[in-house]
Amino acid sequence: MELILVISISYLMGSIPFGLILTKIFLKKDIREIGSGNIGATNVLRTGNKTIGYLTLVLDVLKAIMPVIYIKFQIPELVYVSSLSVFIGHVFPVWLKFIGGKGVATYVGILFSINYIFGALFVFSWLIIFFISKYSSLGSILSALLIPIFIFLNSNYENEYFFIIMFVLILYTHRENVKRLINKEESKTKIY
Repeated sequence: MELILVISISYLMGSIPFGLILTKIFLKKDIREIGSGNIGATNVLRTGNKTIGYLTLVLDVLKAIMPVIYIKFQIPELVYVSSLSVFIGHVFPVWLKFIGGKGVATYVGILFSINYIFGALFVFSWLIIFFISKYSSLGSILSALLIPIFIFLNSNYENEYFFIIMFVLILYTHRENVKRLINKEESKTKIY
């Protein structure tokens, strides 16, 4: 019963589509009809409203932090179950016919909740890759790959298998971006 409750609450928290909600309320637009059609912060930034874009980013991070931190301290053995459920909720939300975001901001929230070093490493590497390439997707994919590599090389940490799974999921959600990157058709992103 406890396991089902953790999965359900974490999934439902993750499935809140803040990008869609905020653009509908404040911009009177459907984010799914703009840019890539994705509900995440990067696409919300394409509306030209940076405030709504950054607010989406913060809320997508927080919706992961809230359940994962709670589970981490109350039922620590289920922290990875909660983390995966939140991520799956964001990527496959029941409210939007299971078509959600790519999960990067939510993953950042998960990383900071599990270990702030992982979160800081992801954000730092993403910023470096982004400012060199201007590709948000490339920064996300390579930063997600860096986490299991870092854990594998550092014997102080464990559960690298969870982070390998998360990398594979991030790669999956960015599969169209990978094709565009290979074909040199990926659009660059402005975050400021």
